[in-house]
Amino acid sequence: MTSLDKPTTEDTSADDARAVTEAALFEAFGGVRGMVETVLPGLLFVSIYTVNKDLHMSAIAALAVALAMVVVRLARKDTVKHAFSGVFGVGFGVVFAMMTGNAKDFYLPGMLYTLGLALAYIVTAMSGVPLIGLMLGPVFRENLSWRTRNPGRKKAYTKASWAWGLILLGKSAILFPLYWWADTTQLGWVLVALKIPPFLLAVYLTWVFLAKAPPPIDVFAEMEAEERAEEERKAAAAQGEGGAAPAGRHRRES
Repeated sequence: MTSLDKPTTEDTSADDARAVTEAALFEAFGGVRGMVETVLPGLLFVSIYTVNKDLHMSAIAALAVALAMVVVRLARKDTVKHAFSGVFGVGFGVVFAMMTGNAKDFYLPGMLYTLGLALAYIVTAMSGVPLIGLMLGPVFRENLSWRTRNPGRKKAYTKASWAWGLILLGKSAILFPLYWWADTTQLGWVLVALKIPPFLLAVYLTWVFLAKAPPPIDVFAEMEAEERAEEERKAAAAQGEGGAAPAGRHRRES
C-alpha cells in the first residue's frame, strides 16, 4: 500500500465521527426493536378490526401486546422508554375509542401527538433552540454546548429539526383528511404504512447533517479534566506547604 492509499488522520476521524453519530442515533431512536414496538400494536388493531369489526377485541389485543413488550424489556433489563411510550400511546387510543365508540378514534391521540411534535420541531428550529439538539445533546455527551460553543453543530441540529418538522407535518397532512373521509380500516392501514418510511427518512437526514458537522464537545470529559486538575493543584499546594515547614523551623533554630 502506497502513502496515497493509506487513510489519512482526517479520514479516520471522519469515519469515527460517522460511527459515533450512527450509534447515538440508533440509541436515541430505539433502532429496529423500537420501530417494531411502535408498529406492532397498531398493526394488530387494524388487522383484527379488518377481520371482525370488533372494537373491544381489537383495542384489548393492541394494549395487551404493548404491555407484553414492556414486560419483556423489564425481564431483559433493557431500556423501556420506547416500549412505555408505546403503552401510553395505545392506552390513550383505547380510552378515546371506548369513550366515543368510534374505532377511528383509536388513532386520534397518536395523530395529534405527531402534529404537535411537528410543530415543536419547527418552532424550536425557528427560535434557535432546535428540539433535535435538546434530545441528542446528552446522547453525544455535549449537553447544550452546541448552542454557544459549536455553531456548526447548532446549524446541523437546526436543519435536522426542520427536516423532522416538515416530514411529520407532511404525514399529518395525509392522515387528518383520511380521519374524516376514510373508514377505520383504510385509515389504519395507511397509518401503519406511514409509520416507518417517514421515520427512516428523518433519521437518515439527521445522520447526513450531523456527519458533516464538527464533532461534539464532550462537556463531561471537560468537567472530569477540570476536577483532576483541581485535585492536582491541591496536592501540589499540600506538598509545597509540607516542604516549607521544615525550612522555617531550621531558620528559627539557627
